Amino acid sequence: MNDRTIISCAVTGSAPTPEKNPAVPVTPEEIANSAIDAAEAGAAIAHIHVRDPETGGRSIEFEHYREVVERIRGSGSDLIINLTTGPGAKFVPGEADPAVAGAGTLLMTAADRVRHVEELKPEICSLDMATMNFRDSVFLNAPDVLRDMARRITQAGVKAEIEVFDTGHIELARQLIDEGVLPEPAYFQLCLGISYGAAASPEAMMFMRDRLPEGSQWSAFGISRSQFPMVGQAVLLGGHARVGLEDNIYLGPGELAPSNAALVERARQIIESFGGAVATPTEARAILGLG
Repeated sequence: MNDRTIISCAVTGSAPTPEKNPAVPVTPEEIANSAIDAAEAGAAIAHIHVRDPETGGRSIEFEHYREVVERIRGSGSDLIINLTTGPGAKFVPGEADPAVAGAGTLLMTAADRVRHVEELKPEICSLDMATMNFRDSVFLNAPDVLRDMARRITQAGVKAEIEVFDTGHIELARQLIDEGVLPEPAYFQLCLGISYGAAASPEAMMFMRDRLPEGSQWSAFGISRSQFPMVGQAVLLGGHARVGLEDNIYLGPGELAPSNAALVERARQIIESFGGAVATPTEARAILGLG
């Protein structure tokens, strides 16, 4: 176990909607306030997506990212901001010609996927190593696109949180580290229980942990009912933990989570029940080598 465990809060993704849980934040103001509340509950890092305030669906609008970041920074909170770079990697084969993108495809250049990171300069941003089936589409991240994104992220002075969904993604990350495209020590997020990726199980987490480059820091999460068991497992294996409404909308069986802060508080209780302690943002910066 670590002396201090970092809690990351994934505040809002794109799949959970207010129709499924009214606590899911949608507007930039709601997302920022939810992140700040999560920090007060014990989160050191907030992982940020943005949504269309009108529809509640996913968004890649730069001004939404800007507003969220400015609201958090203007609040006086020392929360570490982690912006997603995931959008722009969705491919749906066309029905008539699978070589032609079908409805629902959203593919963007590396420059467009990290523009908000280069301009807003959060301390961390996600970098998905995965090319994999995801529901009925393909999550597409070609190595050269990742190389371009990684270089831009590093040049912006931002630390990449390397998101891996299976062991092959770790091997690709190791290759980019060996090439000098991703600097060391690296910071990994083990994403478990996602459709067609590694299972949310102790065995999968342990095996993935053991494949990480020496000296890496790592965190893990499980989705839905696996969220809290994976918090405990990550703590026992020497990692950090992620919770949040992006990954799970329930606090308990049949009990909708009233907020991101409630999920963070439950994670904190788990960590402290093991005799551990939760890292402050300042301590998390030291652990991850930020600043």
